[in-house]
Amino acid sequence: MLKNVAAVVLDGVNPFELGVVCEVFGTDRSDDGLPVYDFAVASAEGPRLTSRSGFALHVEHGLERLESADLITVPACAGYETRDFPPELLEALRSAVGRGARVLSVCSGVFVLAAAGLLDGRRCTVHWHHAEELARAYPRLTVEPDVLYVDEDPVITSAGTAAGIDACLHIVRKEQGTEVANKIARRMVVPPHRDGGQAQYIERPLPASKCDTVGEVLVWMERHLDEEVTVEQLAERAHMSPRTFARRFQQETGTTPYRWILRQRVLLAQRLLEATDETVDAIAGRAGFGTAAALRHQFLRAVGTTPNAYRRTFQGPEAAA
Repeated sequence: MLKNVAAVVLDGVNPFELGVVCEVFGTDRSDDGLPVYDFAVASAEGPRLTSRSGFALHVEHGLERLESADLITVPACAGYETRDFPPELLEALRSAVGRGARVLSVCSGVFVLAAAGLLDGRRCTVHWHHAEELARAYPRLTVEPDVLYVDEDPVITSAGTAAGIDACLHIVRKEQGTEVANKIARRMVVPPHRDGGQAQYIERPLPASKCDTVGEVLVWMERHLDEEVTVEQLAERAHMSPRTFARRFQQETGTTPYRWILRQRVLLAQRLLEATDETVDAIAGRAGFGTAAALRHQFLRAVGTTPNAYRRTFQGPEAAA
């Protein structure tokens, strides 16, 4: 059971990435019936550090704090791509994994895990800006630069900035269930679940175009989510061949037409579950799933919970009744 969490930092820590793990694991939400974690920040370089934004931090704990942690998070820090790390920090991380703890990197914190040898033979991710550098420096790991996070339990790595939130909530969901993770997300006003395999960014954005035919098709697709369409029909609307349209669509959105429509349908279902009292059958029709069974199947895969459970979480128990 996840109870004890530590964030380990070095001089020059990124405030946002540190703030992410502090917000998820260091905030007391017991008034909502949510678990309270034994959370602390630990320093590998003494009690006084500076942040990347220039303000000072006073850190009470040293590396001994990692010895009892169930989860150790490593936020991003200035210069992690090129600097050497204290040997005692690397050994503390190896020892923690050896006794069964999990470790999580946020953005460039992955360089610390790589230096400790914890990613050898494993898949991992990082902010796309650092992907090539990470792969070049540590050839024994496999970098997946176009995903939000990678779970190679007990080592979890996440991409830049907000992807750290997704990875933290993923760990909560894995350890304590969807309802707890969703309630924390609700308090943080962030999406309850973004799948780790979702694209970080548009890998090869198209140059600006006055016509923007793919963009026009996206608008049309969003307005007709309740209709069944084929790639051929969409390509005709964009005045392209199906093959060219599929390639352009992938380049511009980072996904396929089918996956894009499916994701938009799930998002629409989420909004309707939160904001209306319509039945699941009615929402399935409006969102383009056809049947409640199809909605439940796709909703569970995308969000990690059922439509009724989602409604109970975000609208209250009486709504589902």
